[in-house]
Amino acid sequence: MKYYPVYLDITNKRCVIVGGGDVAERKAERLLDFGARVTVVGTTLTPLLETMKREGRIEHIHADYDDAFIGDAFMLIGATDRDDINARISLDGKHKGILVNIVDDPVKCDFILPSIVQQGDLSIAISTGGKSPALAKKLRKELEMSYGPEYEALLNVLGKLRERVVARGHSSDENRQLFDAVIDSDILQHIKNKNWEQVKKIIYEITGVEIEVDE
Repeated sequence: MKYYPVYLDITNKRCVIVGGGDVAERKAERLLDFGARVTVVGTTLTPLLETMKREGRIEHIHADYDDAFIGDAFMLIGATDRDDINARISLDGKHKGILVNIVDDPVKCDFILPSIVQQGDLSIAISTGGKSPALAKKLRKELEMSYGPEYEALLNVLGKLRERVVARGHSSDENRQLFDAVIDSDILQHIKNKNWEQVKKIIYEITGVEIEVDE
């Protein structure tokens, strides 16, 4: 099976997790990080999920699974330890046109969740097509060593620069050459060393644009 890589905007979309254990906890944390409205269905919750419930960060339906709970969901995640319940979740979700993920069971999924390296708005997704989560985890740890916090700072600088450069109205080819030149310079090393004056100097010399950088 081949999966089509895509990034979804789940802001304010209702995402339902069935199960209240450690796996459900991790899934809830990740969904909340990206702005989803999270509902957890289950008769027991981990202490952290209980805290999320008290704080109003998640909705909790204290009940065993029923398809009545998923009608308006955008995404459905099955995180129970029962194959029969997970199979029902998968069938119900697909019947209702809801995106379904069943943890550790790619055959029952519409989508699988990659392992993610995150530095601010920079995200690197790693997938093995469901064949080896252990390898995906290993690769994530290796990439985290290569792409540290300096890449978050670089991306913030490039975002500010892009706004200023594009606003000048030059052609896309001209702008691309400037962006490539900035990225190919030694700007990343200066960011890593927190040499912000040199960062601003490099940008100005290449693009003619002055920007403020977060020190």
